[in-house]
Amino acid sequence: MKIFSLAPKENWIIDRIVKEWNSNNSEMACNSARDSDVLWVISPWLWRNIPISLLKEKKVVVTIHHIVPQKFTKNSLREFLERDQYVDWYHVPCQKTKVFISKITKKPIKVMSFWYNPALWYPVEKTHARESLDVPKDTYVVGNFQRDTEGSDLISPKLEKGPDLFIETVKKINKNNLLVLLGGWRRQYVINRLDEENIPYKYIEMAPYNVLRNMYAACDLYVVASRTEGGPQAILEAAAMKVPIISRDVGIASSILDKKCIVDVPKELYFPVKADVESCYNNVLRYKLDTHINQFKKFFNNLEQE
Repeated sequence: MKIFSLAPKENWIIDRIVKEWNSNNSEMACNSARDSDVLWVISPWLWRNIPISLLKEKKVVVTIHHIVPQKFTKNSLREFLERDQYVDWYHVPCQKTKVFISKITKKPIKVMSFWYNPALWYPVEKTHARESLDVPKDTYVVGNFQRDTEGSDLISPKLEKGPDLFIETVKKINKNNLLVLLGGWRRQYVINRLDEENIPYKYIEMAPYNVLRNMYAACDLYVVASRTEGGPQAILEAAAMKVPIISRDVGIASSILDKKCIVDVPKELYFPVKADVESCYNNVLRYKLDTHINQFKKFFNNLEQE
């Protein structure tokens, strides 16, 4: 069984997942779509990059990370159904995505969250992390490392990511020496709003993993304010690093986070205690790369028997 994974090559999370899959699965990974048995379209927006002849010939697994209902137009449905005719299985990272696409396809759907790499994400001492980032020891650091601005104009908020909700949440955090720590890219909306509210922030754009790890470790609180998610991977990573995290009930949050850490921000606000952090950490361990990747191997091997 040889599997070709269609990576987006955007230097983003999906590229890292494909790289980890290939490097930890040499017996199944294949660099050529033509030489493969299965086409794993992990970047579903790129499906047209694969020749129709191969889509008809091979088994096809398409990953749908999440769907934003407000953006799912008639054109979106038309595109989905056109691709659907070539699909054998769908893979989704969370039950919420399955519920949505099961209304528009009769193809089987497998729910599996992605893994996290413990070689990258592990607890780091906060003082060391802050020193490396030049973040004062006495600040209360709130982290958020995802893009929040639409690429079409670099002004409009990407509302599914909840940047407006994040700002309102930060405004409610009554802590001395508050500092917002931003990562990722396309953060223009949040940066503009933080400037308007006169809230101090530090932005490190597209940090390499060793820096991103220290960014997580520097946080007193990580906030996921999204309205819609497939993951996000930040939940896995923060939990694995024992970083206090709160999240709206999106994506994989309910599978990993302690119930008290699932918070309807900005209406509600909660500051996780040590027991919550340990609970999240214990929950995330089953998603470690070296073990959880076997669930994907089993899934693909079962395709061969169909």
